[in-house]
Amino acid sequence: MTEKGNVPLAGAFGGGGLFGIGYAMGVIEGLRQQGIDLSTAPMLGTSAGSWAAAATALGVTFSSLKDVKMPRFPNLRAGVLAQSTHQVFGDAMRPNVHVVACAVRGLKRTELDGALIPLATMVAASSAVPGLFAPQSINGRLYIDGGVRSGVSVDLAAPADLLIVIAPLAGAMFGPFNNIVERNTQREINQWQNVHLGKVRLFAPNNTTAKIATLPHHLFDKARGIEAYAHGLIEGTQAI
Repeated sequence: MTEKGNVPLAGAFGGGGLFGIGYAMGVIEGLRQQGIDLSTAPMLGTSAGSWAAAATALGVTFSSLKDVKMPRFPNLRAGVLAQSTHQVFGDAMRPNVHVVACAVRGLKRTELDGALIPLATMVAASSAVPGLFAPQSINGRLYIDGGVRSGVSVDLAAPADLLIVIAPLAGAMFGPFNNIVERNTQREINQWQNVHLGKVRLFAPNNTTAKIATLPHHLFDKARGIEAYAHGLIEGTQAI
């Protein structure tokens, strides 16, 4: 810890489907190659970002992750998404991973703690997109995709001297939705900095990367996710 109580490094990773998983993990790997290793840092993941955070903490590579068999969707059968997340993360728990999901009752953002809940369960909850997957039950409560309320939830990130924010749906991404994510992310960054006084390094798709996914359904295309990883890797590597 530093004198003001911040850890040196933390991460906050946002949603964006398979595209978002690829982009985030590419950036994270690019940073690692440049000496910025987030694997033991406090990480907060939302939706796709929860996959990236859990995988990073466990040392699961994108090459391994992309081969996981995902359920066809929409699929509203209870527990189907958790079966896929369990393939990747097993019963592992990690205290440095927190995940944002929304409680079905009241749609309130809830921060789930990887010291108390298996990563596979948390990731399934944060990725349960309404209409595509059934809510995930945790301790008798139902949760859905954390992105319903906020694309990244930067304001909930751990206190740090440097916060790495990855927002796959901000930057040069498509349409009015992008503008909402961009504004909300910047507002949350300002809130976080006002409280914790740390520096923020924001990664969001540049014009070239954004061309990979120009329509909403592109976000769930595996091939585009793989391409996004390659672009994120370049952006992360060139950040230093």
